Amino acid sequence: MGYTVSKAFGSKVFSDSVMRERLPRATYESLKKTRDEGLPLDPEVAQVVAGVMKDWAVEQGATHYTHWFQPMTNITAGKHDSFVSPSGDGRAILEFSGKALAMGEPDASSFPSGGLRATFEARGYTAWDATSPAFVRGTSLYIPTAFCSFTGETLDRKTPLLRSMDVLSTQALRVLRCLGNETARRVTATIGAEQEYFLIDRALYEKRLDLKICGRTLFGARPPKGQELDDHYCGRIRLRVADFMQELDERLWELGVPSKTKHNEVAPAQHELAPMFTSANIACDHNQLIMELMRVVAKQKGLACLLHEKPFAGVNGSGKHNNWSLSTDDGQNLLDPGKNPAQNRQFLLFLCAVIRAVDEYADLLRMTAASAGNDHRLGGHEAPPAVISIFLGESLTSILEHIAYGSTPERHSRGYIMEDIAALPTIHRDDCDRNRTSPFAFTGNKFEYRMVGSSASIASATYVLNTAVADVLSGIADRLSAAQNREAEIDRIIGEIYKQHGRVVFNGNNYSEAWANEAARRGLPVKNRTVEAVEALVAPKNIALFKRHGIFTEAECRARYEILLEQYVKTVSIEEATMTEMVRRQILPAALRYTGALAGEYTHMREAGVESATAKALLAACAALTDAVQQKTDALEASSQSVQALTELPAQAAAYRDEIIPQMQAIREDVDRLETMTEDSAWPMPSYTDLLHRV
Repeated sequence: MGYTVSKAFGSKVFSDSVMRERLPRATYESLKKTRDEGLPLDPEVAQVVAGVMKDWAVEQGATHYTHWFQPMTNITAGKHDSFVSPSGDGRAILEFSGKALAMGEPDASSFPSGGLRATFEARGYTAWDATSPAFVRGTSLYIPTAFCSFTGETLDRKTPLLRSMDVLSTQALRVLRCLGNETARRVTATIGAEQEYFLIDRALYEKRLDLKICGRTLFGARPPKGQELDDHYCGRIRLRVADFMQELDERLWELGVPSKTKHNEVAPAQHELAPMFTSANIACDHNQLIMELMRVVAKQKGLACLLHEKPFAGVNGSGKHNNWSLSTDDGQNLLDPGKNPAQNRQFLLFLCAVIRAVDEYADLLRMTAASAGNDHRLGGHEAPPAVISIFLGESLTSILEHIAYGSTPERHSRGYIMEDIAALPTIHRDDCDRNRTSPFAFTGNKFEYRMVGSSASIASATYVLNTAVADVLSGIADRLSAAQNREAEIDRIIGEIYKQHGRVVFNGNNYSEAWANEAARRGLPVKNRTVEAVEALVAPKNIALFKRHGIFTEAECRARYEILLEQYVKTVSIEEATMTEMVRRQILPAALRYTGALAGEYTHMREAGVESATAKALLAACAALTDAVQQKTDALEASSQSVQALTELPAQAAAYRDEIIPQMQAIREDVDRLETMTEDSAWPMPSYTDLLHRV
């Protein structure tokens, strides 16, 4: 028999169905309460689960286990220990204890800590996250875990995410109780994270030092054909790419990742994968698996997967659309307007909580999309601008304006389209269009946060949004609990929030210059680059927010600020060093050889009595550009040494932004111009045409 999705899906996952079948009933029920209701884990339960989990994993071919965690690196980590233990008779037995399941001890000094851990302070801990299922990859059992230091500070992205989910559930339930809901026991933030990526030929990738080291091209002239014709988007999937996508789907399905949609994106060689919604914590784990497996499967298929936000200049970069919503365990989507949103006070209340949270903490939300890679993408008329705004659509905006100001709501007839063609089904028109230029758009029953970079973890954006919304819901619950007339109080809250925070709502073209001016007039924060955007982590109001809800201490906020600055500095420093090496060892030698060949040809022509103005001009231009690249590279190296000597991290990051990056861009412009003048066979690396149009 051939491949069967229904049998393969989740076959490598220690899933709920596996636990229900294999665990003693009492153990299963206790663990289920921990997973579903956030109750403390019973150590005796861990001991029983460990034995059953080990036996199941061995059946799947596992010989090792690893505590799989997510440090502040945007990738995952874990050390692998075998189940093997020696027995007294010289043979080996397989053991896995509840203690080994519940806690691990990796080296905490080798991961970014922002000064929380010194090099000699090595001890760290990983703790089993029972809310995310274990799975087998290769010969190892992967156990999702949280990661902290010896002194208890969080060093990962999962811990604040789990905390934020608990806080959000607590405050959302308080509001629901005030609205008369007594059945819901938990509110869960759900995520569907769309992932964009590029696929290029592996052999060509291996010939580009910049792609191998930096993940993006530091040089490259624009190809004759880019994305001008829009013929790539949702077009025919090339055979090699289709083969990759099929293999990727099957590998993901085995791990329980609900990969749903695949298609070509706007740029040549660019594609997208979209999974189905699941709880935010599991969605974060799944997205990390998606990124890891994309790279692995691509290499096996003779391809290279690029997850950098801007691998190629002049064509669209890649992002990650974080689709966020709120669901109750009694079956409600709290952001579903229903058939009559104007009368759905519960929906409007939670909608306004999000509006206020996004406006009050726009700087913090912007921070979650800040990286050296994303600086090349945001605001480039291919991705949202760096100003946070919310798209609601005219219908919802009109309803809120009516409640806030008493204006007459506009009637937006949903109606039908395609009614005039009898053979086609009648299409029911939605309440509003989609706005792809909006950073934070309401899209029917969820919000789509479009600023996150393609290589980033979705955890940061999610825990910031969770915490900010929980903070607003806490205040709403306080008011409703004290209100004599709760229905009237709900209307007052909705009206007040829209009056105070409606400035963040914008339904137009976020790419337009007019909106940039209007956003400034409204007082919305503008943080165009990473260096200023990450300052939100140490703003007093944001530190207070995290402390208030137990997400971070002040020291943890300041540590993460340092980590993000340090990552920015290291990224640009590596790019600068890579550019310098490529210029010295590849571009200048090739340019000199080609210029020498031109000079020889020009000399031969003159000796033959032929005076060619074209040959003379080309020779002069190549020689001048080669000299300019040499001189600018010398200046870049000198500037780099000066910047590296700076001792204060913020000053160093600012210097890389203001001095190093502009110099690198100037060198690139000369090199790219030189590429267009050089014979194809003489250029030392594959061109954009090769990279983008030869998959």
